[in-house]
Amino acid sequence: MPLAIRQAEPKDAVTVVEFNALLAEESEGKRLDRRVLEPGVAAALADSRKAVYFLACEGERVLGQISVTYEWSDWRNGWFWWIQSVYIRPEARRQGVFRGLYHHVAELARRDPSVIGLRLYVEKENHRAQATYQNLGMVTTGYFVLEQYPLE
Repeated sequence: MPLAIRQAEPKDAVTVVEFNALLAEESEGKRLDRRVLEPGVAAALADSRKAVYFLACEGERVLGQISVTYEWSDWRNGWFWWIQSVYIRPEARRQGVFRGLYHHVAELARRDPSVIGLRLYVEKENHRAQATYQNLGMVTTGYFVLEQYPLE
């Protein structure tokens, strides 16, 4: 059965929450607080200005997800789309699922003249993911990501 990619809807919240929890556990060893994660995902699925999720499906079964958030660049007068929340079921990895999701997002970005590029961040030690992203044409930038969280 061919891979179909569709935009996630509020009815997909359970799957997106589960994939995000698995992603955090697997990639960073973090257990996400479901009391925070569930309303966060619901807010994103209800408001595309916050984020858009895309799901890769084989029939009714969801094999993977990707989300996009937005950053305005005044220096470049355009939008960067940030790729986030990438998760592929272990049994579906290395079968082109992520590549399909990535190409879907990249094609949507190319069609929108206000979008100037794609960005993502990846854990420093996740060399396999880094190689995957680089094989798709992404390059390492000169930026180093810092954060202050939570704000107090």
